[in-house]
Amino acid sequence: MNYYVLIYHYIDDYMTRRGQFREEHLKLANASNQRGEMILAGAFSDPPDKALLIFHVADKSIIEEFIKNDPYVNNGLVTKWEIRPWTVVIGN
Repeated sequence: MNYYVLIYHYIDDYMTRRGQFREEHLKLANASNQRGEMILAGAFSDPPDKALLIFHVADKSIIEEFIKNDPYVNNGLVTKWEIRPWTVVIGN
């Protein structure tokens, strides 16, 4: 199993536009968390321009599938994303 970070870059008015997609986005994220794939996730708050999602998966294709199904991505709230391998030095 490998650690990866997914970094979402949000549109400028993300906070005002996310409401109608938030429940579906959180449902997708919670399902990933319950399967043990996404272990932590949250948005930066000052400013709310990005989010960081941490995955512990065998292959980044699982993250790509998450992105493909995310209503935030599909409805234009995310301008770009990055998947980066993450080497954990301290912690589990």
